Amino acid sequence: MERCRDPADKRSGVCQTAVMVENKTQATDASVEDFLDGVENPARQRDGLRLLALMKEHTGETPVMWGPGIVGFGSYHYRYESGREGDTVAVGFSPRKGSLSLYGLTYAPEAAELLPRLGKHKVGAGCLYINKLEDVDEAVLAELIRAGHRHSTTVMHQE
Repeated sequence: MERCRDPADKRSGVCQTAVMVENKTQATDASVEDFLDGVENPARQRDGLRLLALMKEHTGETPVMWGPGIVGFGSYHYRYESGREGDTVAVGFSPRKGSLSLYGLTYAPEAAELLPRLGKHKVGAGCLYINKLEDVDEAVLAELIRAGHRHSTTVMHQE
């Protein structure tokens, strides 16, 4: 695939071959347990350990570190019309300082019906943000995890 970045190149017909850009966040061999043990805030660490158990239970997947700070469960391959493609986490979380960031839980069609029942949360850029797990209904969160994982590993995998 060729892409002309400079209009002058485009007019002359001399273009650079597009270079495959590697996804910044990739699966690693790092220890999930070591990562969660290193979370400084005790409440955030406790919530991270609970999310680990919930996501293991409701995805049936073994947790894997994605980059230095995301615990992921399953993956899917994506390919954009631009030609960019790669693998990314199906569902996952990161116990960040400001909030718990949950990935892959907002894309399933069921999410539109489940999110209003979840409890205190924010949604943005494909992420679900929760301040603390006690703010949400864990049964609804479990449904979101199952729906998000199923959607990511079946529907999104085929797109």
